[in-house]
Amino acid sequence: MKFRHYLKLGVFLLLSIAIQAQKKHKEANVAEHFDYVVEQFADIKVLRYQILGWDNLTLKEKQLVYYLTQAGISGRDIMWDQNYKHNLKIREALEQVYLKYKGNKTTADWQHFEIYLKRVWFSNGIHHHYSNDKIKPEFSQEYLLNLLKETKTFLEPTVVAKLFNDKDAKKVNLDEAKGLVEGSAVNFYGKGISQKEVEAFYAQKKSPNPSEPYSFGLNSKLIRNKQGQLEEKVWKSGGMYGPAIDKIIYWLDKAKSVAENQKQAEALGLLIAYYKTGDLKIWDDYNIAWLQATEGNIDYINGFVEVYNDPLGYRGSYENIVQIKDFDMSKKMEVLSQNAQWFEDHSPLMTEHKKKNVVGVSYKTVIVAGEAGDASPSTPIGVNLPNADWIRAKYGSKSVSLGNIVDAYTKSAAKGRLEAFVHDAQELELANTYGVLGDKLHTALHEVIGHASGQINDGVGTPKETLKSYASTLEEGRADLVALYYLYHPKLQELALVDDWKKVGMETYDSYIRNGLMTQLIRIKLGESIEEAHMRNRQWVSQWVYEKGLKDKVIEKIVREGKTYFNITDYEKLHTLFGQLLREVQRIKSEGDYESAKSLVENYGVKVDKELHAEVLERNKQFLSAPYSGFVNPVLEPKTNAKGEIIAIEVLQPKTFAEQMLFYSKNYSFLPLEN
Repeated sequence: MKFRHYLKLGVFLLLSIAIQAQKKHKEANVAEHFDYVVEQFADIKVLRYQILGWDNLTLKEKQLVYYLTQAGISGRDIMWDQNYKHNLKIREALEQVYLKYKGNKTTADWQHFEIYLKRVWFSNGIHHHYSNDKIKPEFSQEYLLNLLKETKTFLEPTVVAKLFNDKDAKKVNLDEAKGLVEGSAVNFYGKGISQKEVEAFYAQKKSPNPSEPYSFGLNSKLIRNKQGQLEEKVWKSGGMYGPAIDKIIYWLDKAKSVAENQKQAEALGLLIAYYKTGDLKIWDDYNIAWLQATEGNIDYINGFVEVYNDPLGYRGSYENIVQIKDFDMSKKMEVLSQNAQWFEDHSPLMTEHKKKNVVGVSYKTVIVAGEAGDASPSTPIGVNLPNADWIRAKYGSKSVSLGNIVDAYTKSAAKGRLEAFVHDAQELELANTYGVLGDKLHTALHEVIGHASGQINDGVGTPKETLKSYASTLEEGRADLVALYYLYHPKLQELALVDDWKKVGMETYDSYIRNGLMTQLIRIKLGESIEEAHMRNRQWVSQWVYEKGLKDKVIEKIVREGKTYFNITDYEKLHTLFGQLLREVQRIKSEGDYESAKSLVENYGVKVDKELHAEVLERNKQFLSAPYSGFVNPVLEPKTNAKGEIIAIEVLQPKTFAEQMLFYSKNYSFLPLEN
């Protein structure tokens, strides 16, 4: 599960400044002069990040990182194809025009074309990475046809038309009235397959051990064969995406040869076996082995992992993150892992929904060395895996905070937004004093305690089966609520994580409500509903406590000089409301109560107050920084001797976004244009 970065108006997530303070003077000096911003266009800001500590790694460790990043980038096109069946041919055509066009490049149309291509690059396809809406070009269809003609580039007329018309308008559609599968453009299901057919297909599949259910559908596309029957096209060597997967296997095998220890090598071996066979039992075995491979300086995430892009929650998007441990910050946060059982025992959950033994919660701050697929260019800031509830309950989970990613967000942050949206001077002072620390603890509690908390009742199916399209937002909201409940709690001061638990709690409550009810709306267009799972959960959590606290005026809506503010008047009562909602959301998950999940999300998390939305957008116009950020990846360039042996690996930074995207397309395009 991912904890996605979101704009918090001047204060960004995690205590990344502390990370820099603990580095050697040389690294601190480099960081001081590092240029984080690559460029900005549309609603996107592209950043760089540093691999701090790279020179402290051994050559063998650097080789391991290099091989793992190569494996990750080799699967890049899988994500493009998963997002939309025409994405690869569209990207190839647009890039050919970009490289070959010799005409007038000073016109507004050409500028719009360049921006459109960059937006498509950033989103790994023609649908917005966050809203899921199709990105509409700001040039005409006629202009594109002329560009294609002048550069002798072919793109099917029907595909050209789809860039401009209203077909395939949503990558992931969560409006049941339009059909969750039928209304989604994501390339996980064959044409004409309905939600009912999908659910009936998987209802017939049974795991050998019902208490350890396989992640059916995780690594396949569901199609209708020539006989009219549904069948899976498995993503594996020799199967769908085979050419790219073979490259992934090649690099993973090299990584295995330089593994830091036996457990790490065994886990890599199982991942290779999984890619070769597509066997979901091996996937579970791999996840368990990966969880138990905790020694060493290097770790990674690789596979078909998160299911947010499947409206039914079955299919995993391809993802890769390569990590170097940051031991200083990780050690500081081990205290949460060590006290995970205390948090579970003292939570407001019903007794029957509490875990009796919270197992193996591992939390570390890491330095990202490379990302690909669903993690790039738009990246999470924290990840908690694996996603299978039974594995988490029995073997635990790994939670990581991407320290250098958050550091880059912090150092490139826009100024002034915070002052524009806080209610008063006290709220501003709390934000300036405790905002970064509060966000750091929010992320840690969300990942370590939140996702590890609670259990499903015996005999109840997995959330994707019971809660369906609401599973992802319910889980993210549940983890947020665990964090919110304990962010205003003296236990944090008892554990020496804060010096004033009330003030830290007050600040995090202020910022969460401000974002959930108002400021996150800068990310969507006026009149649109909220589609993205994390945005939905922040709104339904905030709207629910706001409504339930109206009688006691727990949160006041104040309009001053035509501007809206939300002021918390009673933090104790808000803490209680967060606890009540957490109890209910865990009940929904534990019992598989679909109707309650639907009611909560649809009534509180989807619709937007249009008048307030318009106001927020207008107030935000004065700030030039884009609402979304993402990253280019450092380039790891090996140096070899006369025998072809790697003797050093240099870290280089891309000069432009286009440079990296074109480099990837030239060197890592292993799939046919249609899969």
